[in-house]
Amino acid sequence: MLKQRVISAIVLIALVFTALFLFSPYYFALALGVVVVLGVWEWTQFFNFKQPTFWRYAITGLSAAFLFLWIYGEGNYLDAGRVFELYTQPILLGAVIWWLVALFFVVTYPKSSAIWGKHSVLQFFFCFFTLIPFLIGVLLLRLDHYVTEPYHGIMLLLYVFILIWVADSGAYFVGRKFGKHKLAPKVSPGKSWQGAIGGLVMAGIVAAIFVNVAQQSLTANVSSEAFIGLSVATVAISILGDLTESMFKRQSGIKDSSHLIPGHGGILDRIDSLTAAVPFFAYFYFFVL
Repeated sequence: MLKQRVISAIVLIALVFTALFLFSPYYFALALGVVVVLGVWEWTQFFNFKQPTFWRYAITGLSAAFLFLWIYGEGNYLDAGRVFELYTQPILLGAVIWWLVALFFVVTYPKSSAIWGKHSVLQFFFCFFTLIPFLIGVLLLRLDHYVTEPYHGIMLLLYVFILIWVADSGAYFVGRKFGKHKLAPKVSPGKSWQGAIGGLVMAGIVAAIFVNVAQQSLTANVSSEAFIGLSVATVAISILGDLTESMFKRQSGIKDSSHLIPGHGGILDRIDSLTAAVPFFAYFYFFVL
């Protein structure tokens, strides 16, 4: 099992770096679109369609058609470093609002399931405001200053990824060592307040180091205090993304979102934290700070 996880992780990392450094913006968007469509397929289990029924195929197929036609229509703009300009800010703001709603659902679960537990239409909106802002946020970070500095956005996007991964590791080890008080026992019994605090502390440390190393290039237009604060808040939201997916899986009676990635579960299991973190960071970095 461990060998399988390691091999899968190496393959995933290789694919991510290949897409980041070798793909044009248009083909990078298409590759990201494949990830999102697979995420939609997995999410349809939360629609009360656990088996591969007609409706699972229909929802996934229609979502894929919409998404790829949208990307195709914007291909020239993407290659020029421009990301869905008419839709970016409102969709990212919609994601921020969605995660505030999700916080209420997680805190009040299982009572909140009476609102959304058997409502497939609501799950469609939850899916949209989880996965589409994630796609837009990744592209916005990746293509920042693309024309003048092609690798600028890669470093910015990798910063967010590394921030979440390091904070997640910090939370895991602190939680194992000191975790006594459960963070959300009815949603994810394995997470503790001590682990969450450990993750936030690690985020502050990573952000402080990054600001000192890259201040003149990636954080020149943002104050150091604001950037560090945004980074810590982004990790807090990433924890909520993880808890929200855990809540939906628990309600649906499933352990992993799928078995697409040997040893790791499904796409949503790998990007649940990032689906919350990336849109949140992108919205405040580009439109607020």
